Amino acid sequence: MKSLLGALTLCATAGAAFAETTVNSCNREVTFDTPPTAAISNDVNLTEMMLVLGLADRMVGYTGVSGWKTLDKDMRAGVEQLPELSPKYPTKEVLLGADADFYFAGWNYGMKVGGEVTPETLARFGINVYELTESCIHIGAKAKVSMDDMYNDIANLGRIFDVEDKASALIDGYRADLDAFTATLETGDTPLRAFVYNSGEESPFTAGRYAMPTALIEAAGGQNIMDEFEKSWATVTWEEVVDRNPEIIVIVNYGNVTAEEKRAFMMNNPAFADIDAVKNDRFVTLEYVEATPGPRNIQAIKTLASAFWPAD
Repeated sequence: MKSLLGALTLCATAGAAFAETTVNSCNREVTFDTPPTAAISNDVNLTEMMLVLGLADRMVGYTGVSGWKTLDKDMRAGVEQLPELSPKYPTKEVLLGADADFYFAGWNYGMKVGGEVTPETLARFGINVYELTESCIHIGAKAKVSMDDMYNDIANLGRIFDVEDKASALIDGYRADLDAFTATLETGDTPLRAFVYNSGEESPFTAGRYAMPTALIEAAGGQNIMDEFEKSWATVTWEEVVDRNPEIIVIVNYGNVTAEEKRAFMMNNPAFADIDAVKNDRFVTLEYVEATPGPRNIQAIKTLASAFWPAD
């Protein structure tokens, strides 16, 4: 009983010290009177944002990972004490059943436009939603993707959970690491033309102007050949890919088809024989968690740069 009273006193003190905060979430403002204590995140990259801020003890679980992806050893170590409440997108009942008070998700990252789980449908049950910045393009206009999209999410989570100092330190560290790396990066005279191959054989699913790989490719000294494609993650035609003639192909390791199988598909297809990347067998692989907004983005840039500009 004594320890319980102590815990309650600690929570009350923390709540009293928390100043009401309002953050922008896509086209909404979301206000928090107290930091969430029963949070749920969807998808592996959003969950890692929570974990890197040390918020596991504020979470009651996560969703949307094992239905599509496997967890590496680092991720498993971070979530081993948390239950996966749903292997894919959670239903409203899943969130309510966990007594959640916060849901960190995005459009096509745990929520669908017009679906049963949205900020509006959850608000009536006292569940606040913060939306992944990259995903906001699905419900309105936004600027082209940049590293600031990821930094913005870390900063807002810091404000929501009252760990602003930790969030600021993380962001400063990411910026310094990236600045130091790019300051010594030797690139070509022109950006390397890159194509992001996520999935699909009949038509490729790729990253457009608003998807994180575009920012990663640019930071590494390249240019996404679908840079003018006014979409986030979407389908294009192979004809468009051939016409733009990428010099390197960035494979996202995601889904049931392995990265090596995706490479083999392109290397063995006569329709792609004249693409520079295929002729020169230039491929680089990013894991899904590296290619989507999250703490592994800086390492992803370094991986791309090493493949883009190999040492002689």
